[in-house]
Amino acid sequence: MKPKTILILGDTIAIVLLTLIGFATHGETDISYLPRMAAAFFPVVFAWFLLAPWFGLFDEGVIANPKNLWRVSLAMLFAAPLATTLRAAWLGGTSLPVFTLVLGISSAAGMILWRWIFTRITGRNLT
Repeated sequence: MKPKTILILGDTIAIVLLTLIGFATHGETDISYLPRMAAAFFPVVFAWFLLAPWFGLFDEGVIANPKNLWRVSLAMLFAAPLATTLRAAWLGGTSLPVFTLVLGISSAAGMILWRWIFTRITGRNLT
């Protein structure tokens, strides 16, 4: 499987896990919360896959160096506000700054962890 394909699948799984963890921290893991989980998950996925390529996060030359993991945080700095704005529009509500901050920080941390694991597993420490 190509590295880009693995990254796309891994990023999606990471966002699924981060969404589940986020809801679990609020005790909201019952199946009745699936629509709310979807309202959080899909905007993050859309924002991430729209912006991550602009930061080179699927470029083998960039992802080969773990020192470039800072790009994940930078991408999430823009993806989180976009995602929360899309979510608010979808739900007909407002985008809370605290939610945006928490979503951005936790998503960046989770994605950095996943991307770091990817570089270790695939031996992509070329520089």
